[in-house]
Amino acid sequence: MNDRTPEQPADTVARLRATFRTGRTKPVAWRTDQLSRLRALLTENGADLAAALHADLGKSATEAYRTEIDFIVREIDHTLDHLADWLRPESAPVPAHLGDDASAWTRYDPLGVVLVIAPWNYPAHLLLAPVVGALAAGNAVVAKPSELAPATSAALARLLPAYLDTDAVAVVEGGIPETTALLAERFDHIFYTGNGTVGRVVMRAAAEHLTPVALELGGKSPAFVDRDTDLDVVADRLVRGKFLNAGQTCVAPDYVLTDPETAAALEPALVRAVESLYGADPAASGEYGRIVNQRHFDRLAGLLDSGRVVVGGDSDRTAKYIAPTVLADVDPEAPVMREEIFGPILPIVTVPGLSEAIDFINDRDKPLALYVFTEAEQTRRRIADETSSGGLGYGLPLAHLTVSDLPFGGVGESGMGSYHGRYSIETFSHRKAVLDKPLS
Repeated sequence: MNDRTPEQPADTVARLRATFRTGRTKPVAWRTDQLSRLRALLTENGADLAAALHADLGKSATEAYRTEIDFIVREIDHTLDHLADWLRPESAPVPAHLGDDASAWTRYDPLGVVLVIAPWNYPAHLLLAPVVGALAAGNAVVAKPSELAPATSAALARLLPAYLDTDAVAVVEGGIPETTALLAERFDHIFYTGNGTVGRVVMRAAAEHLTPVALELGGKSPAFVDRDTDLDVVADRLVRGKFLNAGQTCVAPDYVLTDPETAAALEPALVRAVESLYGADPAASGEYGRIVNQRHFDRLAGLLDSGRVVVGGDSDRTAKYIAPTVLADVDPEAPVMREEIFGPILPIVTVPGLSEAIDFINDRDKPLALYVFTEAEQTRRRIADETSSGGLGYGLPLAHLTVSDLPFGGVGESGMGSYHGRYSIETFSHRKAVLDKPLS
């Protein structure tokens, strides 16, 4: 039995700040050692983490490795391969009035003590991906896993201290009270992934200390399907992107926009794609997940009558199961179109054509992602030029998230700031200007 009194948030932050001030986290050797240790954590404990993810979300082992464990391993490997280059000072031209002997450059300095708050839908991935960047940038880190994924939270709280430098990395478990207590402390950066409501709470708390924040939020990410596309390919890619993790993915296609004739032809293709991926009874598929809890199940179940059911529509509250569902004849003002769905329901909304689709997107909050299925170069160009979104994908949902050399982040209501690869170094560092004018 452990009778040790849990460390208070103020003490945790003070302890990590004291470590940071010694300079311990700044050498590249410390950073690469911590990243290598985190990699070992993942490769040596993958089965335990996969089991925790299954307990929390019904994820298959295949999905757990592909979208969480192996994803972070690849991010670590990419960072280890390029970190020295990313951190190299960059020279800047000096104006003539400073003389020929003056020089100038920029360097990346770590910020200090960073707070990372993770959501429940990818509870390992979305905690550890920012932690990779924070450690690579030379910071001390407080990691706050989601209490709504308790098995994964407990696994990470056990494993992280066993592998990483406990004087520089701390895990704080708990719910709203613990998160509120953490937000009352002064951090040098706060990285939050979740919804806009809590994002505003984080920003208000950060404002008290003028702490910079990155907010990775969500929103209703549209998928525009153009005329004369291969609808079987489109349907397969939509189904794979939408129903991964039972639709509980921030960059999942939230709804389809297309013209009425294309919508009618797309419907049977989506039915075939769902059956091809999950079988005639998705509830029996080992590759199809479950809703995180009954509160979210009830919210999603209330959206199922927002249109005509093309496929799916079944649900089981006890099992937290909602079938992969496609809805047609959906009114733009229907309940399913008023909020981010964040579940396995895909509405089809019809518009006369491309111009109306662009107007539809622009009349709403800027999405985290926008997907376009078309071979027409002019259509691609118009959507790129005339809309705003965190990311833009042609022909394949979610894939931009997997490219380490692309920044991942939102815009407007879908967030601020970005990360992955060298963009994580920029987020978790201060790019300091340096000028040298010799005295003699």
